[in-house]
Amino acid sequence: MSQPTIYTIGHSNQSASALIALLRRHRIEVLIDVRSAPYSRYSPHFNREALQETLSDAGIRYRFAGEYLGGRPTDPGCYDELGKVDYQKIAEKAWYQAGIERVIEYASTARTAIMCSEEDPNHCHRHKLIAQTLLGRGLTVLHIRGDGRIEPAHPLAVQARLFG
Repeated sequence: MSQPTIYTIGHSNQSASALIALLRRHRIEVLIDVRSAPYSRYSPHFNREALQETLSDAGIRYRFAGEYLGGRPTDPGCYDELGKVDYQKIAEKAWYQAGIERVIEYASTARTAIMCSEEDPNHCHRHKLIAQTLLGRGLTVLHIRGDGRIEPAHPLAVQARLFG
């Protein structure tokens, strides 16, 4: 069986209807929310409960995985001595690897996207951490940009991955 393709998207400050339109355009069936804190004071329509309801109304399944795949984990062992998140430390955690397995499981049965808040994946852990893990496992990762175009994920240099 071939490996599934996994999409990513950032909600940014767009409307919920614009996000739904992008997801529909790319035929996304499952959206996995990878925000550590799934709430936004600037875009409350992307708060976890509101987003789940909006997606359900659009026929898209919502799954929250911020506790496994969020970019700001509660585990203090995931930060350096200056308090900056260390993606390599996160990637080594069993709970993170379990979250990756869940993404792959969903993607093996339905067209799946992971979502965070940043529109530009290059400024987000969904590219710097999650996509790198998936690419390392031989999967294809495609970023859905705010204008609807697809941008293939690319491997980062080791130094860029380690220091975010």
